[in-house]
Amino acid sequence: MLSKFFSRNRSTLLAAALVSTLGAGTVQAEVDEIHFLIPGGAGGGWDGTARGVGEALTKSGLVESASYENLSGGGGGKAIAHLIEMADQSHNTLMVNSTPIVIRSLSKVFPQSFRDLTPIAAVVGDYGAFVVPTDSKYKSFTDVVKDYSENPRSVAIAGGSARGSMDHLVAAMAFKAAGGDARKLKYVAYDAGGKAMAGILSGEAHLLSTGFSEALALAEAGEVRILAITGDERSATAPDVPTLKELGYDATFVNWRGFFGAPGLPNAEADEYAATLGKMYETGEWEVVRDRNGWTEIFKPRAEFVAFLENQEEVVGNLMRELGFLK
Repeated sequence: MLSKFFSRNRSTLLAAALVSTLGAGTVQAEVDEIHFLIPGGAGGGWDGTARGVGEALTKSGLVESASYENLSGGGGGKAIAHLIEMADQSHNTLMVNSTPIVIRSLSKVFPQSFRDLTPIAAVVGDYGAFVVPTDSKYKSFTDVVKDYSENPRSVAIAGGSARGSMDHLVAAMAFKAAGGDARKLKYVAYDAGGKAMAGILSGEAHLLSTGFSEALALAEAGEVRILAITGDERSATAPDVPTLKELGYDATFVNWRGFFGAPGLPNAEADEYAATLGKMYETGEWEVVRDRNGWTEIFKPRAEFVAFLENQEEVVGNLMRELGFLK
């Protein structure tokens, strides 16, 4: 792996020499290749984040090439275990993850935590969103709350992740803020957002709890209406969608999404990945991807990311205990 690292540095030096020979205007790649490991299926938030970041990095010339691998299972634990097991051969791999790595570690869905990996950087934030099919009887989130208040089990809520996960937790927060009993929430778990979407279209569930970026793509396709988001204020990307707060429900949530390297990844390589992601923000290609997905930038590299994760572990753990997800 050290030979690969030095080889990559030689490639960077050669590229720099070529730039100086050809003159300004030639784009120099910061990294030869990134293999994105995605712990969920196609159509989910992890999938969209990895492919969006990969698109911005390659189109801007910061990375020469990107490849993608969807490895779902075990609530994300299968991909984490794979990255740990294959650490020596995975120096070019970045695994995308988000708040669920904290939630599922606390819940013991898998035995690992972010401490077993090499945190690279948090990159974007994504609000939670609640959506219904376009032909749903629910015209507002207040309509859903009314039915939930009368009979919580009459409202089936779909999510693209396991019970006790972020989609479940965000929905529980919302209905608790609306005065309901969060522990009576009827949550239908699917493996990835695309399957959860199929669940509400087929009538297996009535409401989808998902990320705002996923909800935007579905709404633009004309398949759903977004009833509310969990931001502090409305998003400029979808200005007609209200927040829970403005509807009178005191609940907000922003899910970070970021990247991890394999355990034992040398600091020099981890720093290089973090620096490359930081430079991505300055590119026009990133602006296109960011705005298309309605993402909020929350760049937190290396040590700052670790401190953020440690704080979230404490805050989310307390919330999960309050809602009955942890003892």
